[in-house]
Formats: sequence, C-alpha cells, structure tokens
Amino acid sequence: MSGRIPIGSAVLLTGVITAIGYSIMALTTPTDQEMYDRLSPDLKRKVDEARRMQAGAQNELARESKSRLDAIRAQAQNDSPVWADSESTKK
Repeated sequence: MSGRIPIGSAVLLTGVITAIGYSIMALTTPTDQEMYDRLSPDLKRKVDEARRMQAGAQNELARESKSRLDAIRAQAQNDSPVWADSESTKK
C-alpha cells in the first residue's frame, strides 16, 4: 500500500493551487480602463481613432445588413421565382 497517492488530498491540493493562481491573476491584471489611463497621450489618440473607426465600420455594416434585408423582403413580396431575371418578370 505504500506509494499510493491519496485521491482526496491530490484533488484538494490541485484546487488550492488553482485558487491561488486565479487570485494572483485577478489581483495583478489591470482592467481596460486602467490600461487606457496608463497610456501616453499619443497612444491614447491612436486608441481613440481606432475605436472611432471600429464604430464607423459597425455602423456601415448595420446599414448594409438593413439594405440586404430590405431587398430580401422586397423579393419575398414578388411572386416570381428567385432565379428569374428581374427584366423578364417585368415583361
């Protein structure tokens, strides 16, 4: 029986080590706002510009999605098949 590892002790030790590691990580990792506050003014301007560009891209994507949805809704109102040419259905 010598040489056997007690399972309960091993699980408890693993849990304690994991809890200590997570606590250290949580205490030492800065939040996004703390990181932003530590940046130099030049880097803050670059971050702000990137955020504005990302917001603009999201707005443009929303507009494109809305226009596609409107086109799909318009096609759904039409009784002709989807694969038919729009010119041939007008004749």
